[in-house]
Amino acid sequence: MLGNCWFLWIFGKNVEDRLGPFQFLVFYLLSGLAAAGLQVIVDPGSSVPMLGASGAISGVLGAYLLLFPTAWIITLVPWVIPIMPVPAFVFLVLWFVIQAFNGFGSLMDGHAGGGVAWWAHAGGFTAGMVLLLMAKDAGLVRRR
Repeated sequence: MLGNCWFLWIFGKNVEDRLGPFQFLVFYLLSGLAAAGLQVIVDPGSSVPMLGASGAISGVLGAYLLLFPTAWIITLVPWVIPIMPVPAFVFLVLWFVIQAFNGFGSLMDGHAGGGVAWWAHAGGFTAGMVLLLMAKDAGLVRRR
């Protein structure tokens, strides 16, 4: 839960600034619905309940990737230097790859992935990108 709050605080405020508060709320809710939808499609017989906002926050990450690909993020990199700046593009693409990798792994071993809805993360991220592109086409994204 703390990780979700942290990601929403770091990435969400910038995306909200570009969309506006109401559009951000709609975007956030639609990302969450799409995330839950993909998780249900991929694992319809799961007995693990889906709880939390990580799918919707993943949508925010997808939008951030398209809006701020050249931004720098200071992050924890445990195997290199404990804390270092990395380009948002690198951080977010790597994050998505980890989610998809874990999602495929949960399909292969037949388990729910330790209670993590990996496909909701991947679905939310993808939905966030698609929704942001649709918002741009509709002229709903503010310029800097």
